[in-house]
Amino acid sequence: MNIQENVKEYYGRALSSSEDLKTDACCTIGDMPQYLRPLLSNVHAEVRARYYGCGLIAPLLLEGRRILDLGSGAGQDTYVLAQLAGATGSVVGIDMTPEQLAVARDHQSYHEDKFGYANVEFLDGDIENLDAIDLAPGSFDVVISNCVINLVEDKEAVFAAVKKLLNPGGEFYFADVYADRRLSMDLRHDPVAQGECLGGALYWNDFLNMAKRAGFSDPRLVTDRPLTINNAGLREKLEPAQFHSATYRLFNIDGLEPACEDYGQAVIYKGGITESQSTFWLDNHHSIEKGRVFPVCGNTYRMLNESRFAEHFQFIGDWSTHYGIFPGCGAIIPFGENAPEATTSGACC
Repeated sequence: MNIQENVKEYYGRALSSSEDLKTDACCTIGDMPQYLRPLLSNVHAEVRARYYGCGLIAPLLLEGRRILDLGSGAGQDTYVLAQLAGATGSVVGIDMTPEQLAVARDHQSYHEDKFGYANVEFLDGDIENLDAIDLAPGSFDVVISNCVINLVEDKEAVFAAVKKLLNPGGEFYFADVYADRRLSMDLRHDPVAQGECLGGALYWNDFLNMAKRAGFSDPRLVTDRPLTINNAGLREKLEPAQFHSATYRLFNIDGLEPACEDYGQAVIYKGGITESQSTFWLDNHHSIEKGRVFPVCGNTYRMLNESRFAEHFQFIGDWSTHYGIFPGCGAIIPFGENAPEATTSGACC
């Protein structure tokens, strides 16, 4: 059985609810930001029961945006994102598992009545072959994926296709599972290890290089957590490899530099983002307090200035003088440095 067939079998028939999972690799609902909880309560109970993600993936400032949810499953994240996008935004969910899509579509009318508008569409498709789906290049502001890239064989194809689908300044914001080493072929094709989001986990440094080859020059780590493998048999198979669930953001901004270069620039957060009135978190190294001059590298300056966040910042400086690289940028494993105050789910200095 190939990876695609195993994923359909595991998520379509082997699992009947999230309670059947053998690890916590796919579920982190407990640390959901408070403002999302009422939105989740609006989602139909059957949709919530068929949830297998890495946490609810919802970046800030989504109202009025066009959003693509890759591997949308039964639709939990899609229906929460639909509320964040509002009546002037829209969400497209893509999945290849018939049983999951059936649950998502069965409850579309329920959610339209609940929200007071219809802004969701579910498409049948393989995220490894997004080019085969009728989606216009540059037509999305934000692309989301929640613990699904580990489930595909050609991960590089996913990153390349997402790059094409994003508009300039758009963002790929996603959670997935990463390993501290490359796994053996036997583990990568073990049906249970695959289905539990561990067998297909990318070695973290392979992911960074893959994202950069696709044109996402400066991946930013937002949050991460170590994973617990509660099933003794599976844990024994996978040892001594260690796994993390991590959320990254990749901006579709051409020409970002491969390292964090210092041009003497700074930003001031003006506020105005409802869920981040006093502090804006770009990633796990950038906590930007409202009203305070915050020095940034050239890449961070551009990420804020050329994205949907621009109107909420004042920008200081230009590109006339280069002062070298910011200290501390290196190639060590990026996980384990989360700031405890971070509430949303990149790496820089």
